[in-house]
Amino acid sequence: MPLVLGGRALDALGVLTERAGELVSRDEFMAAVWPGTVVEDTNLNMQIAALRRVLDEGRTDSSCIQTVPGRGYRFVASVTRVECAALPANPSSSGNGSDRPTAESKRLAGPGAPERIGRAGPKATSRARFLFWGGILTTVVGALFVAAVATGNWYPLWPSETHPMPRLSIVVLPFANLGSDPEQQYLADGITEDLTIDLSRIAHLFVISRNTAFSYRNKPIDTKQIGRELGVRYVLEGSVRRSGAQVRVTAQLIDAEADAQLWAERFDHDMGDLFALQNDITSRIAVALNLELDTAAATRPAVHPDALDYILRGRAALSKPPDRVSHAETIALFERALALDPRSVEAQSYLAIVLVGRVLNEMSDSAAADIERAEGLVEQALAASPRSPLAHLAKGHVLRAQNRFEEAIPEYETAIAFNHNWLLAITSLAWCKFLTGSLEEAIPLHEQAIRLSPRDHLSGIWYQRIGVAHLLQSRTDEAIAWLEKARNADPGHAQRHAWLASAYALKGDTERASDEIAEARRLSSDDRYSTIARLKAAQYWGVPKVRVLFEATYFAGLRKAGVPEE
Repeated sequence: MPLVLGGRALDALGVLTERAGELVSRDEFMAAVWPGTVVEDTNLNMQIAALRRVLDEGRTDSSCIQTVPGRGYRFVASVTRVECAALPANPSSSGNGSDRPTAESKRLAGPGAPERIGRAGPKATSRARFLFWGGILTTVVGALFVAAVATGNWYPLWPSETHPMPRLSIVVLPFANLGSDPEQQYLADGITEDLTIDLSRIAHLFVISRNTAFSYRNKPIDTKQIGRELGVRYVLEGSVRRSGAQVRVTAQLIDAEADAQLWAERFDHDMGDLFALQNDITSRIAVALNLELDTAAATRPAVHPDALDYILRGRAALSKPPDRVSHAETIALFERALALDPRSVEAQSYLAIVLVGRVLNEMSDSAAADIERAEGLVEQALAASPRSPLAHLAKGHVLRAQNRFEEAIPEYETAIAFNHNWLLAITSLAWCKFLTGSLEEAIPLHEQAIRLSPRDHLSGIWYQRIGVAHLLQSRTDEAIAWLEKARNADPGHAQRHAWLASAYALKGDTERASDEIAEARRLSSDDRYSTIARLKAAQYWGVPKVRVLFEATYFAGLRKAGVPEE
Protein backbone atom coordinates (compact mmCIF):
# COMPACT_ATOMS: atom_id res chain seq x y z
CA MET A 1 0.00 0.00 0.00
CA PRO A 2 1.50 3.42 -0.96
CA LEU A 3 2.10 5.78 1.94
CA VAL A 4 2.86 9.49 2.15
CA LEU A 5 5.26 10.65 4.86
CA GLY A 6 7.08 13.87 5.62
CA GLY A 7 10.86 13.82 5.39
CA ARG A 8 11.48 13.84 9.17
CA ALA A 9 8.90 11.09 9.73
CA LEU A 10 10.61 9.01 7.05
CA ASP A 11 13.99 9.51 8.75
CA ALA A 12 12.49 8.42 12.08
CA LEU A 13 10.96 5.36 10.42
CA GLY A 14 14.36 4.46 8.97
CA VAL A 15 15.92 4.57 12.44
CA LEU A 16 13.15 2.35 13.84
CA THR A 17 13.17 -0.26 11.09
CA GLU A 18 16.97 -0.43 10.96
CA ARG A 19 16.88 -1.46 14.62
CA ALA A 20 13.54 -3.28 14.62
CA GLY A 21 12.84 -4.89 18.00
CA GLU A 22 15.47 -2.78 19.78
CA LEU A 23 14.94 0.18 22.07
CA VAL A 24 16.00 3.43 20.39
CA SER A 25 16.58 6.24 22.87
CA ARG A 26 15.27 9.75 22.31
CA ASP A 27 18.85 11.06 22.14
CA GLU A 28 19.65 8.59 19.35
CA PHE A 29 16.59 9.74 17.43
CA MET A 30 17.50 13.39 17.81
CA ALA A 31 21.05 12.76 16.59
CA ALA A 32 19.86 10.76 13.57
CA VAL A 33 16.84 12.81 12.48
CA TRP A 34 18.04 16.32 13.40
CA PRO A 35 21.85 16.02 13.20
CA GLY A 36 23.68 19.08 14.46
CA THR A 37 20.41 20.90 15.14
CA VAL A 38 18.83 21.96 18.44
CA VAL A 39 15.07 21.33 18.32
CA GLU A 40 12.29 20.86 20.86
CA ASP A 41 11.67 17.29 22.07
CA THR A 42 8.05 17.66 21.00
CA ASN A 43 9.21 17.46 17.38
CA LEU A 44 10.04 13.79 17.90
CA ASN A 45 6.66 13.18 19.58
CA MET A 46 4.93 14.65 16.55
CA GLN A 47 6.86 12.52 14.04
CA ILE A 48 6.18 9.33 16.02
CA ALA A 49 2.49 10.24 16.20
CA ALA A 50 2.44 10.87 12.44
CA LEU A 51 4.01 7.44 11.83
CA ARG A 52 1.48 5.73 14.09
CA ARG A 53 -1.37 7.49 12.34
CA VAL A 54 -0.25 6.07 8.98
CA LEU A 55 1.21 2.68 9.96
CA ASP A 56 -1.40 1.67 12.53
CA GLU A 57 -4.38 2.19 10.25
CA GLY A 58 -6.36 -1.05 10.14
CA ARG A 59 -4.41 -2.67 12.97
CA THR A 60 -6.62 -4.30 15.59
CA ASP A 61 -3.88 -4.89 18.18
CA SER A 62 -1.44 -2.45 19.77
CA SER A 63 0.64 0.09 17.86
CA CYS A 64 3.58 -1.08 15.79
CA ILE A 65 5.66 1.57 17.61
CA GLN A 66 5.97 0.87 21.32
CA THR A 67 6.62 3.72 23.77
CA VAL A 68 9.06 2.98 26.58
CA PRO A 69 8.23 5.83 29.00
CA GLY A 70 11.13 8.15 29.71
CA ARG A 71 13.51 6.18 27.47
CA GLY A 72 12.47 5.97 23.83
CA TYR A 73 10.64 3.84 21.26
CA ARG A 74 10.76 0.31 19.87
CA PHE A 75 9.46 -0.91 16.47
CA VAL A 76 7.65 -4.18 17.24
CA ALA A 77 6.11 -5.00 13.86
CA SER A 78 7.83 -7.47 11.54
CA VAL A 79 10.19 -5.95 8.96
CA THR A 80 10.93 -7.49 5.55
CA ARG A 81 13.95 -6.11 3.76
CA VAL A 82 13.64 -5.77 -0.03
CA GLU A 83 16.49 -4.97 -2.37
CA CYS A 84 15.68 -1.91 -4.47
CA ALA A 85 16.92 -1.01 -7.93
CA ALA A 86 19.81 1.44 -7.97
CA LEU A 87 18.91 5.09 -8.35
CA PRO A 88 20.15 7.06 -11.36
CA ALA A 89 23.52 8.71 -10.89
CA ASN A 90 21.87 12.10 -11.13
CA PRO A 91 18.58 11.90 -9.22
CA SER A 92 17.62 15.41 -10.26
CA SER A 93 17.79 14.51 -13.92
CA SER A 94 14.39 14.94 -15.50
CA GLY A 95 14.75 12.28 -18.17
CA ASN A 96 14.03 14.97 -20.73
CA GLY A 97 17.45 14.91 -22.32
CA SER A 98 18.97 17.50 -20.02
CA ASP A 99 20.09 17.90 -16.43
CA ARG A 100 17.54 20.63 -15.81
CA PRO A 101 14.82 19.54 -13.40
CA THR A 102 11.22 19.65 -14.50
CA ALA A 103 8.62 21.82 -12.78
CA GLU A 104 7.29 18.71 -11.03
CA SER A 105 10.72 17.73 -9.70
CA LYS A 106 11.22 21.29 -8.45
CA ARG A 107 7.91 21.14 -6.59
CA LEU A 108 8.74 17.80 -4.99
CA ALA A 109 12.22 18.96 -4.02
CA GLY A 110 11.03 22.12 -2.29
CA PRO A 111 11.07 22.78 1.45
CA GLY A 112 8.74 20.47 3.29
CA ALA A 113 8.04 18.35 0.22
CA PRO A 114 6.79 14.86 1.03
CA GLU A 115 8.89 11.75 0.77
CA ARG A 116 6.84 9.01 -0.90
CA ILE A 117 6.91 5.30 -0.23
CA GLY A 118 5.31 3.61 -3.20
CA ARG A 119 4.26 5.20 -6.44
CA ALA A 120 0.85 6.68 -5.75
CA GLY A 121 -0.35 9.47 -3.52
CA PRO A 122 -3.48 9.44 -1.44
CA LYS A 123 -6.81 9.37 -3.22
CA ALA A 124 -8.55 12.71 -3.46
CA THR A 125 -11.14 13.06 -0.77
CA SER A 126 -14.73 13.96 -1.58
CA ARG A 127 -15.56 17.55 -2.45
CA ALA A 128 -17.76 19.92 -0.46
CA ARG A 129 -16.15 19.28 2.90
CA PHE A 130 -14.38 22.52 3.80
CA LEU A 131 -15.30 25.47 5.98
CA PHE A 132 -16.76 28.40 4.08
CA TRP A 133 -14.03 30.62 5.50
CA GLY A 134 -11.36 28.46 3.86
CA GLY A 135 -11.04 31.17 1.24
CA ILE A 136 -9.81 33.55 3.91
CA LEU A 137 -7.29 30.95 5.04
CA THR A 138 -5.99 30.41 1.51
CA THR A 139 -5.35 34.09 0.88
CA VAL A 140 -3.93 34.79 4.34
CA VAL A 141 -1.42 31.97 4.08
CA GLY A 142 -0.42 33.00 0.58
CA ALA A 143 0.14 36.58 1.74
CA LEU A 144 2.16 35.41 4.74
CA PHE A 145 4.36 33.26 2.53
CA VAL A 146 4.94 35.97 -0.06
CA ALA A 147 5.81 38.52 2.63
CA ALA A 148 8.25 36.19 4.36
CA VAL A 149 10.00 34.96 1.23
CA ALA A 150 10.14 38.41 -0.39
CA THR A 151 12.04 39.80 2.55
CA GLY A 152 14.26 36.75 2.88
CA ASN A 153 13.16 36.29 6.47
CA TRP A 154 11.92 32.72 6.88
CA TYR A 155 12.58 32.35 10.58
CA PRO A 156 12.43 29.13 12.60
CA LEU A 157 9.43 28.32 14.78
CA TRP A 158 10.95 29.42 18.07
CA PRO A 159 12.39 32.88 18.71
CA SER A 160 16.05 33.26 19.61
CA GLU A 161 18.37 36.02 20.75
CA THR A 162 19.08 37.07 17.17
CA HIS A 163 15.51 36.65 15.90
CA PRO A 164 13.09 37.88 18.60
CA MET A 165 9.98 36.73 16.74
CA PRO A 166 9.26 34.11 14.08
CA ARG A 167 8.65 35.69 10.70
CA LEU A 168 5.74 33.35 10.02
CA SER A 169 3.82 34.11 13.19
CA ILE A 170 0.25 35.31 13.56
CA VAL A 171 -2.60 35.98 15.96
CA VAL A 172 -6.24 35.78 14.86
CA LEU A 173 -8.09 38.44 16.84
CA PRO A 174 -11.74 37.86 17.77
CA PHE A 175 -13.93 38.67 14.77
CA ALA A 176 -16.51 41.35 15.57
CA ASN A 177 -20.21 40.54 15.44
CA LEU A 178 -21.80 43.34 13.37
CA GLY A 179 -25.26 41.79 13.30
CA SER A 180 -28.22 43.28 15.12
CA ASP A 181 -28.53 40.24 17.39
CA PRO A 182 -25.84 40.07 20.12
CA GLU A 183 -26.76 36.42 20.61
CA GLN A 184 -24.99 35.71 17.29
CA GLN A 185 -21.58 36.44 18.84
CA TYR A 186 -20.96 32.69 19.03
CA LEU A 187 -20.88 32.55 15.21
CA ALA A 188 -18.11 35.17 15.02
CA ASP A 189 -16.24 33.34 17.79
CA GLY A 190 -16.59 30.04 15.94
CA ILE A 191 -15.15 31.52 12.74
CA THR A 192 -12.26 33.03 14.72
CA GLU A 193 -11.49 29.70 16.37
CA ASP A 194 -11.67 27.70 13.15
CA LEU A 195 -9.33 30.09 11.36
CA THR A 196 -6.90 29.73 14.28
CA ILE A 197 -7.12 25.94 14.10
CA ASP A 198 -6.68 25.77 10.32
CA LEU A 199 -3.72 28.14 10.33
CA SER A 200 -2.16 26.05 13.11
CA ARG A 201 -2.11 23.01 10.84
CA ILE A 202 0.49 24.60 8.60
CA ALA A 203 4.03 23.58 9.43
CA HIS A 204 6.43 26.40 10.40
CA LEU A 205 3.56 28.81 11.10
CA PHE A 206 3.45 29.95 14.72
CA VAL A 207 -0.11 30.72 15.82
CA ILE A 208 -1.10 32.33 19.13
CA SER A 209 -3.78 30.39 21.01
CA ARG A 210 -7.40 31.53 20.86
CA ASN A 211 -7.50 31.99 24.66
CA THR A 212 -4.90 34.72 24.56
CA ALA A 213 -6.32 36.16 21.33
CA PHE A 214 -9.74 36.50 22.96
CA SER A 215 -8.27 38.60 25.76
CA TYR A 216 -8.20 41.46 23.21
CA ARG A 217 -11.95 41.32 22.62
CA ASN A 218 -13.70 44.71 22.71
CA LYS A 219 -10.42 46.57 23.23
CA PRO A 220 -8.87 49.26 21.01
CA ILE A 221 -6.65 47.55 18.46
CA ASP A 222 -3.05 48.74 18.24
CA THR A 223 -1.44 46.19 15.96
CA LYS A 224 2.11 47.28 16.71
CA GLN A 225 1.53 46.88 20.44
CA ILE A 226 -0.17 43.49 19.96
CA GLY A 227 2.74 42.33 17.82
CA ARG A 228 5.23 43.35 20.53
CA GLU A 229 3.18 41.86 23.38
CA LEU A 230 2.65 38.49 21.70
CA GLY A 231 5.86 38.29 19.68
CA VAL A 232 4.11 37.88 16.32
CA ARG A 233 4.59 39.51 12.94
CA TYR A 234 1.06 39.36 11.58
CA VAL A 235 -2.44 40.11 12.87
CA LEU A 236 -5.64 38.85 11.26
CA GLU A 237 -8.81 40.69 12.20
CA GLY A 238 -12.30 40.84 10.76
CA SER A 239 -16.03 40.94 11.27
CA VAL A 240 -19.11 38.77 10.76
CA ARG A 241 -22.59 39.95 9.86
CA ARG A 242 -25.47 37.47 9.73
CA SER A 243 -28.84 38.35 8.20
CA GLY A 244 -31.23 35.41 8.14
CA ALA A 245 -29.51 32.60 6.23
CA GLN A 246 -26.84 34.92 4.77
CA VAL A 247 -23.43 35.51 6.31
CA ARG A 248 -20.89 38.16 5.30
CA VAL A 249 -17.32 37.81 6.58
CA THR A 250 -14.69 40.52 6.10
CA ALA A 251 -11.06 40.03 7.01
CA GLN A 252 -7.79 41.89 6.76
CA LEU A 253 -4.21 40.79 7.28
CA ILE A 254 -1.91 43.36 8.91
CA ASP A 255 1.87 43.47 9.18
CA ALA A 256 2.12 44.36 12.87
CA GLU A 257 5.74 45.45 12.64
CA ALA A 258 5.01 48.00 9.90
CA ASP A 259 1.38 48.58 10.92
CA ALA A 260 0.47 48.08 7.26
CA GLN A 261 -2.46 46.28 5.70
CA LEU A 262 -1.28 43.49 3.38
CA TRP A 263 -4.62 42.13 2.23
CA ALA A 264 -8.35 42.55 2.75
CA GLU A 265 -11.28 40.58 1.39
CA ARG A 266 -15.04 40.08 1.77
CA PHE A 267 -16.82 36.72 1.63
CA ASP A 268 -20.57 36.18 1.24
CA HIS A 269 -22.09 32.75 1.84
CA ASP A 270 -25.27 30.99 2.76
CA MET A 271 -25.32 29.28 6.18
CA GLY A 272 -26.18 26.05 4.40
CA ASP A 273 -22.89 26.21 2.49
CA LEU A 274 -20.58 26.20 5.50
CA PHE A 275 -19.05 22.92 4.39
CA ALA A 276 -19.55 23.25 0.65
CA LEU A 277 -16.29 24.68 -0.70
CA GLN A 278 -14.17 22.49 -2.97
CA ASN A 279 -11.11 20.51 -1.92
CA ASP A 280 -8.89 22.54 -4.22
CA ILE A 281 -8.71 25.21 -1.47
CA THR A 282 -6.27 23.00 0.40
CA SER A 283 -4.32 22.17 -2.73
CA ARG A 284 -3.94 25.90 -3.50
CA ILE A 285 -2.56 26.44 0.02
CA ALA A 286 -0.07 23.62 -0.53
CA VAL A 287 1.11 25.08 -3.83
CA ALA A 288 1.43 28.58 -2.35
CA LEU A 289 3.54 27.39 0.58
CA ASN A 290 5.23 24.45 -1.15
CA LEU A 291 4.44 22.48 1.99
CA GLU A 292 2.76 19.15 2.55
CA LEU A 293 -0.68 19.48 4.17
CA ASP A 294 -2.58 16.55 5.49
CA THR A 295 -5.83 16.63 3.55
CA ALA A 296 -7.58 14.35 6.00
CA ALA A 297 -6.75 16.70 8.86
CA ALA A 298 -7.99 19.76 7.03
CA THR A 299 -11.40 18.34 6.12
CA ARG A 300 -14.53 18.63 8.22
CA PRO A 301 -17.40 16.16 8.19
CA ALA A 302 -20.61 17.65 6.83
CA VAL A 303 -23.19 18.10 9.56
CA HIS A 304 -26.78 19.20 9.86
CA PRO A 305 -26.77 23.07 9.71
CA ASP A 306 -28.71 23.38 12.98
CA ALA A 307 -26.41 20.84 14.61
CA LEU A 308 -23.46 23.00 13.56
CA ASP A 309 -25.19 25.96 15.21
CA TYR A 310 -25.33 24.11 18.54
CA ILE A 311 -21.74 22.89 18.14
CA LEU A 312 -20.55 26.47 17.73
CA ARG A 313 -22.57 27.52 20.77
CA GLY A 314 -21.07 24.64 22.76
CA ARG A 315 -17.56 25.58 21.74
CA ALA A 316 -18.21 29.16 22.86
CA ALA A 317 -19.47 27.87 26.21
CA LEU A 318 -16.27 25.79 26.58
CA SER A 319 -14.26 29.00 26.88
CA LYS A 320 -16.00 29.95 30.13
CA PRO A 321 -14.31 29.24 33.47
CA PRO A 322 -15.35 25.72 34.51
CA ASP A 323 -18.03 25.33 37.17
CA ARG A 324 -21.04 23.08 37.61
CA VAL A 325 -23.37 25.49 35.82
CA SER A 326 -21.12 26.03 32.79
CA HIS A 327 -20.47 22.28 32.50
CA ALA A 328 -24.21 21.56 32.48
CA GLU A 329 -24.86 24.33 29.92
CA THR A 330 -22.14 23.08 27.57
CA ILE A 331 -23.23 19.45 27.84
CA ALA A 332 -26.82 20.44 26.99
CA LEU A 333 -25.68 22.27 23.83
CA PHE A 334 -23.66 19.32 22.53
CA GLU A 335 -26.51 16.97 23.45
CA ARG A 336 -28.85 19.01 21.23
CA ALA A 337 -26.32 18.94 18.38
CA LEU A 338 -26.07 15.17 18.71
CA ALA A 339 -29.85 14.78 18.77
CA LEU A 340 -30.03 16.60 15.42
CA ASP A 341 -27.11 14.71 13.89
CA PRO A 342 -26.41 11.45 15.81
CA ARG A 343 -23.48 10.65 13.51
CA SER A 344 -21.61 13.93 14.02
CA VAL A 345 -18.06 13.03 15.02
CA GLU A 346 -17.49 16.60 16.20
CA ALA A 347 -20.54 16.57 18.50
CA GLN A 348 -19.64 13.11 19.86
CA SER A 349 -16.05 14.15 20.56
CA TYR A 350 -16.88 17.49 22.18
CA LEU A 351 -19.58 15.94 24.35
CA ALA A 352 -17.10 13.29 25.52
CA ILE A 353 -14.51 15.99 26.30
CA VAL A 354 -16.98 17.99 28.41
CA LEU A 355 -18.29 14.92 30.27
CA VAL A 356 -14.74 13.89 31.18
CA GLY A 357 -13.77 17.49 31.95
CA ARG A 358 -16.53 17.59 34.54
CA VAL A 359 -14.97 14.53 36.17
CA LEU A 360 -11.38 15.83 35.99
CA ASN A 361 -12.51 19.12 37.56
CA GLU A 362 -14.20 17.18 40.40
CA MET A 363 -17.59 18.67 39.50
CA SER A 364 -19.47 15.51 38.58
CA ASP A 365 -22.14 13.89 40.74
CA SER A 366 -21.87 10.68 38.70
CA ALA A 367 -18.22 10.32 37.67
CA ALA A 368 -18.40 6.65 36.69
CA ALA A 369 -21.45 7.23 34.49
CA ASP A 370 -19.89 10.28 32.83
CA ILE A 371 -16.70 8.37 32.02
CA GLU A 372 -18.64 5.37 30.72
CA ARG A 373 -20.77 7.54 28.41
CA ALA A 374 -17.73 9.49 27.19
CA GLU A 375 -15.93 6.23 26.42
CA GLY A 376 -18.88 5.06 24.30
CA LEU A 377 -19.02 8.36 22.41
CA VAL A 378 -15.31 8.21 21.64
CA GLU A 379 -15.62 4.64 20.35
CA GLN A 380 -18.38 5.77 17.97
CA ALA A 381 -16.39 8.79 16.80
CA LEU A 382 -13.21 6.81 16.10
CA ALA A 383 -15.14 4.02 14.39
CA ALA A 384 -16.63 6.59 12.00
CA SER A 385 -13.49 8.71 11.62
CA PRO A 386 -10.31 6.89 12.75
CA ARG A 387 -8.12 9.86 11.87
CA SER A 388 -10.16 12.55 13.60
CA PRO A 389 -7.73 14.53 15.79
CA LEU A 390 -10.62 15.74 17.93
CA ALA A 391 -11.71 12.16 18.59
CA HIS A 392 -8.14 11.21 19.56
CA LEU A 393 -8.02 14.17 21.94
CA ALA A 394 -11.30 13.01 23.48
CA LYS A 395 -9.93 9.48 23.87
CA GLY A 396 -6.87 10.87 25.62
CA HIS A 397 -9.16 12.66 28.07
CA VAL A 398 -11.10 9.47 28.78
CA LEU A 399 -7.88 7.57 29.46
CA ARG A 400 -6.71 10.35 31.79
CA ALA A 401 -9.96 10.15 33.74
CA GLN A 402 -9.30 6.41 34.12
CA ASN A 403 -5.73 7.12 35.39
CA ARG A 404 -4.35 5.41 32.26
CA PHE A 405 -1.88 8.20 31.59
CA GLU A 406 0.69 6.19 29.65
CA GLU A 407 -2.01 5.04 27.20
CA ALA A 408 -3.25 8.62 26.83
CA ILE A 409 0.14 9.90 25.65
CA PRO A 410 -0.03 8.53 22.05
CA GLU A 411 -3.58 9.86 21.70
CA TYR A 412 -2.45 13.40 22.51
CA GLU A 413 0.62 12.99 20.31
CA THR A 414 -1.67 12.02 17.43
CA ALA A 415 -3.76 15.15 17.96
CA ILE A 416 -0.62 17.32 18.02
CA ALA A 417 0.63 15.69 14.80
CA PHE A 418 -2.43 17.17 13.08
CA ASN A 419 -2.10 20.57 14.77
CA HIS A 420 1.24 21.44 16.33
CA ASN A 421 -0.22 24.51 18.08
CA TRP A 422 -3.18 22.73 19.73
CA LEU A 423 -2.95 24.13 23.24
CA LEU A 424 -5.28 21.68 24.98
CA ALA A 425 -3.49 18.69 23.48
CA ILE A 426 -0.05 20.09 24.39
CA THR A 427 -0.92 20.78 28.04
CA SER A 428 -2.75 17.45 28.40
CA LEU A 429 0.28 15.62 26.99
CA ALA A 430 2.52 17.56 29.37
CA TRP A 431 0.49 16.49 32.41
CA CYS A 432 0.54 12.84 31.32
CA LYS A 433 4.31 13.06 30.85
CA PHE A 434 4.56 14.51 34.36
CA LEU A 435 2.52 11.75 36.02
CA THR A 436 4.37 8.98 34.16
CA GLY A 437 7.75 10.28 35.34
CA SER A 438 9.01 12.20 32.29
CA LEU A 439 9.42 15.45 34.21
CA GLU A 440 12.03 16.91 31.88
CA GLU A 441 9.67 16.46 28.94
CA ALA A 442 6.77 18.04 30.82
CA ILE A 443 8.57 21.34 31.47
CA PRO A 444 9.24 22.38 27.83
CA LEU A 445 5.71 21.37 26.83
CA HIS A 446 4.25 23.71 29.44
CA GLU A 447 6.70 26.43 28.38
CA GLN A 448 5.48 25.94 24.82
CA ALA A 449 1.90 26.45 26.02
CA ILE A 450 2.88 29.70 27.73
CA ARG A 451 4.57 30.91 24.54
CA LEU A 452 1.48 30.05 22.48
CA SER A 453 -0.92 31.73 24.90
CA PRO A 454 0.98 34.12 27.20
CA ARG A 455 -2.19 35.83 28.48
CA ASP A 456 -4.23 32.69 28.98
CA HIS A 457 -6.57 32.48 31.96
CA LEU A 458 -5.15 28.99 32.55
CA SER A 459 -1.52 30.12 32.66
CA GLY A 460 -1.45 29.83 36.46
CA ILE A 461 -1.93 26.07 36.11
CA TRP A 462 1.03 25.85 33.73
CA TYR A 463 3.24 27.97 36.02
CA GLN A 464 2.31 25.66 38.89
CA ARG A 465 3.13 22.48 36.98
CA ILE A 466 6.54 23.82 35.94
CA GLY A 467 7.20 24.81 39.55
CA VAL A 468 6.19 21.40 40.84
CA ALA A 469 8.43 19.66 38.29
CA HIS A 470 11.38 21.73 39.55
CA LEU A 471 10.44 21.06 43.18
CA LEU A 472 10.33 17.29 42.67
CA GLN A 473 13.83 17.46 41.23
CA SER A 474 15.05 19.48 44.27
CA ARG A 475 15.55 22.67 42.25
CA THR A 476 13.89 24.64 45.03
CA ASP A 477 14.84 28.16 43.93
CA GLU A 478 13.43 27.61 40.43
CA ALA A 479 10.37 26.00 41.96
CA ILE A 480 9.67 29.01 44.20
CA ALA A 481 9.99 31.44 41.29
CA TRP A 482 7.42 29.55 39.19
CA LEU A 483 5.09 28.80 42.10
CA GLU A 484 5.01 32.46 43.11
CA LYS A 485 3.99 33.32 39.54
CA ALA A 486 1.26 30.70 39.78
CA ARG A 487 -0.01 32.06 43.10
CA ASN A 488 0.01 35.62 41.82
CA ALA A 489 -1.94 34.58 38.73
CA ASP A 490 -4.71 33.09 40.90
CA PRO A 491 -4.35 33.74 44.66
CA GLY A 492 -7.65 31.97 45.32
CA HIS A 493 -6.30 28.54 44.40
CA ALA A 494 -5.55 26.57 47.58
CA GLN A 495 -3.16 24.12 45.97
CA ARG A 496 -0.69 26.81 44.95
CA HIS A 497 -0.33 28.04 48.51
CA ALA A 498 0.35 24.47 49.66
CA TRP A 499 3.09 23.97 47.06
CA LEU A 500 4.71 27.23 48.11
CA ALA A 501 4.48 26.26 51.78
CA SER A 502 6.49 23.12 51.03
CA ALA A 503 9.07 24.97 48.92
CA TYR A 504 9.55 27.74 51.49
CA ALA A 505 9.95 25.18 54.29
CA LEU A 506 12.58 23.27 52.29
CA LYS A 507 14.49 26.56 51.98
CA GLY A 508 14.25 27.10 55.74
CA ASP A 509 11.75 29.98 55.56
CA THR A 510 9.32 28.48 58.08
CA GLU A 511 7.45 31.72 58.75
CA ARG A 512 6.37 32.16 55.13
CA ALA A 513 5.70 28.42 54.90
CA SER A 514 3.36 28.64 57.89
CA ASP A 515 1.47 31.56 56.33
CA GLU A 516 1.04 29.72 53.03
CA ILE A 517 -0.25 26.47 54.56
CA ALA A 518 -2.71 28.45 56.68
CA GLU A 519 -4.03 30.12 53.49
CA ALA A 520 -4.24 26.75 51.71
CA ARG A 521 -6.38 25.39 54.55
CA ARG A 522 -8.61 28.48 54.49
CA LEU A 523 -9.23 28.22 50.76
CA SER A 524 -9.63 24.44 50.57
CA SER A 525 -13.15 23.07 50.19
CA ASP A 526 -12.21 20.03 52.27
CA ASP A 527 -9.73 19.28 55.04
CA ARG A 528 -7.06 17.67 52.86
CA TYR A 529 -4.33 20.00 54.16
CA SER A 530 -5.03 19.12 57.78
CA THR A 531 -2.77 16.05 57.69
CA ILE A 532 -0.34 14.34 55.33
CA ALA A 533 -2.47 11.20 55.36
CA ARG A 534 -5.61 13.06 54.22
CA LEU A 535 -3.70 14.83 51.46
CA LYS A 536 -2.23 11.57 50.14
CA ALA A 537 -5.71 10.04 49.99
CA ALA A 538 -7.24 13.03 48.19
CA GLN A 539 -5.70 12.58 44.73
CA TYR A 540 -3.53 10.53 42.38
CA TRP A 541 0.21 11.09 42.80
CA GLY A 542 1.62 9.42 39.67
CA VAL A 543 3.58 6.25 39.03
CA PRO A 544 5.72 4.82 41.85
CA LYS A 545 8.91 6.68 40.92
CA VAL A 546 7.01 9.96 40.87
CA ARG A 547 5.38 9.19 44.23
CA VAL A 548 8.87 8.62 45.66
CA LEU A 549 9.83 12.13 44.50
CA PHE A 550 6.70 13.61 46.07
CA GLU A 551 7.58 11.92 49.35
CA ALA A 552 11.15 13.21 49.32
CA THR A 553 10.25 16.80 48.46
CA TYR A 554 6.63 17.95 48.66
CA PHE A 555 5.52 15.93 51.67
CA ALA A 556 8.87 16.44 53.40
CA GLY A 557 8.44 20.20 53.00
CA LEU A 558 4.89 20.14 54.32
CA ARG A 559 6.06 18.27 57.41
CA LYS A 560 8.64 21.02 57.99
CA ALA A 561 5.84 23.57 57.52
CA GLY A 562 4.02 21.96 60.44
CA VAL A 563 1.52 19.64 58.75
CA PRO A 564 1.08 16.56 61.00
CA GLU A 565 1.30 13.00 59.67
CA GLU A 566 -2.12 11.87 60.94
